Amino acid sequence: MQQERSGIAALSGLAAVSGLGDQVRGRLYEFVSASAEPVGRDEAAAAAGIGRGLAAYHLDKLVGLGLLTASYQRPAGRGGRGAGRPAKVYSRSAGEFAVTVPPREYELAARLLARAVEADGTGTSESALRAAARQCGAELGSSHRAGRASKAGERPAAEAALREHGFEPWHDQTGTIRLRNCPFHRLAAEHPDLTCGMNLAFIEGITAGLGASGLCAALDPGPGRCCVVIGTGEPAGKEGPQ
Repeated sequence: MQQERSGIAALSGLAAVSGLGDQVRGRLYEFVSASAEPVGRDEAAAAAGIGRGLAAYHLDKLVGLGLLTASYQRPAGRGGRGAGRPAKVYSRSAGEFAVTVPPREYELAARLLARAVEADGTGTSESALRAAARQCGAELGSSHRAGRASKAGERPAAEAALREHGFEPWHDQTGTIRLRNCPFHRLAAEHPDLTCGMNLAFIEGITAGLGASGLCAALDPGPGRCCVVIGTGEPAGKEGPQ
């Protein structure tokens, strides 16, 4: 029975991931995912360079695959009688999809390791974890820095490195780098203090490896995004996506 459930889950994940193989759906998914607010059909069609009808078709297919969610809302500033029908809008789904053939349980291994570290009352294991995360981040930052033909500046270089590892960075009006996605989301939900501390050390290592001495990573947890923000000098203040 467990093997059967694993097979069904794998097929579901495969169907969802395969859906992004279509270029139009891939562009639409990326556009919706990058938006801080739900996206309407007209907006998505313009971004993908296609007609509204075709955009609606592919957006609804992405909803059916579980990659997007759909809801209805009125245009900003319009309400009450005469405001018209609410428009259908799309957001990225909170669901996660992974396909491994044959099946692997890397997330289970991560949870077991997290429990073992938390069980160490001396704090030695947690310190070792953060040191390892910082070292790994520094190595990745150094590798990214060496692979660039020219310097693009500290903030663009940091954003590029973080983007490669799934953090989906963006910067607000103050230049603070914020991260829409946490690559360790499920682990952070179960072991927040441990995972966020590891994450902070990892990102500190990346900025150090990049030689970005003007950037300062700090913890600033908030709903729907990574717990780490990167400012200049002082820890960044709390602010939502623009």
